[in-house]
Amino acid sequence: MSNYRNLLAAGTLIGDTVYNAKNEEIGKIEELMISVQDGKVGYAVMSFGGFLGFGNKFFAVPWSTLRVNEEKKCFVISVDKEQLKNAPGFDKDHWPDMTPEWAAEINTFYKFNP
Repeated sequence: MSNYRNLLAAGTLIGDTVYNAKNEEIGKIEELMISVQDGKVGYAVMSFGGFLGFGNKFFAVPWSTLRVNEEKKCFVISVDKEQLKNAPGFDKDHWPDMTPEWAAEINTFYKFNP
């Protein structure tokens, strides 16, 4: 039996740092997108780049592409920095509509099959 919790409050995850498998800091979690149909977290919105919050690119990553590292209180994603530079993203002041077509583009980029 694991000593780790199976449920965490969404508010405790916002602002958590995201690292890649090489232990490089990639960004931070800005928001969690929850399906109104089934209540499951579909995507985490992550910021990447910029300096002190300016010039950050926001993008959504499928929730299942992230692992929680509860010991370090961070997330780990199996994507490198170069791949994220080419990820479909958006400006923090101009969020996408997150339609099924948008989700298909994101899922294709991350090779995620829901």
